Amino acid sequence: MELSEIFFNKYDRPRSGWRVLLFIVINYALNALLLAILFALYLLARGLLSGNVSTKLLEGYLGWIIQSVVLLTAATVAGFVCAKLLEGLPPRSIGWTRHSGWIHDWLKGTLAGALTLLLAALIIFTVGGYKFTFAAPGIIAVLKTLIFSGIVFVIAASAEEAIFRGYPLQTMTRAQLALLGVVLTSLIFAYIHKDNPNNPPGLAPFTYIGLYFVNFPFINTVLAGAWLAVGYLRTRSLWFPLGLHWSWNWTMGSVLGLPVSGIEALSPAPLLRAADTGPQWLTGGAYGVEGGAACTLAILVSIIFIWRTRLLSATPEMLSLTDKENPRRGEFPTHAFAQERN
Repeated sequence: MELSEIFFNKYDRPRSGWRVLLFIVINYALNALLLAILFALYLLARGLLSGNVSTKLLEGYLGWIIQSVVLLTAATVAGFVCAKLLEGLPPRSIGWTRHSGWIHDWLKGTLAGALTLLLAALIIFTVGGYKFTFAAPGIIAVLKTLIFSGIVFVIAASAEEAIFRGYPLQTMTRAQLALLGVVLTSLIFAYIHKDNPNNPPGLAPFTYIGLYFVNFPFINTVLAGAWLAVGYLRTRSLWFPLGLHWSWNWTMGSVLGLPVSGIEALSPAPLLRAADTGPQWLTGGAYGVEGGAACTLAILVSIIFIWRTRLLSATPEMLSLTDKENPRRGEFPTHAFAQERN
């Protein structure tokens, strides 16, 4: 193997591993730049407003939204830059544009995500692990939670999809390394959630069913990453996994009143309140449904359904932009590539 082959493929483009690495570098640089700008604006606000007022601006839903917008912007721009400079692809290859059928992908994902979460909750409810009651804080507080938490969940899910099911998974898919891309992005996706509230450290034992060293939160988050990746691979659009992601979280936290990966602050007045009566290995305990075996089963069922159903498919354009390496100009371009160049 020649030295150049370590860095470049047969189309004289950087290999997918180097492309992912460059995406990470650009993404981190953009995050740092945006955070620096926000910090400067925060200092300016502190000078114009009282300290308490400027601090409160970053609390609650607004703080979550700002953080998520920064992550989403950096990952999307980094993806656009890498797709264009490293692979000669248009921005729409990332899967965020309003391509043919995008709204249907989002709606189908939203329905599938909610139903998958409800399946996990139903398994627990059937065996007596959950008891639900209607919340008592009043209709206004419930509506506020349903609406504002929904906005946060959509933006936060968009950010994570852009980071994990965006350019890194897509460029590895074009290099015929989709399975490796799913595994790597899912493991990293789980790793970044390891410090969430009420997540058991290390390999937590669940001895009730005779299973030792089973960390269900980590296992289920890896499966969730694979679930979302499969959703992307079936549609080659980020709108479908976005629908899965946000509706899963919203149904879990704002509708059923369960912790979302251990976090409860985003849904202060949910529609229902859940009383967890155990066992923890099934319900997930304080971490929420994502920390138990019911979640494992529900996600596996949903993965199989999404992979096999005929209700989902990628448009010819999105498939052509993501299923193979983009050759250099004049080297057997696909219809979509040729159209872009004209």
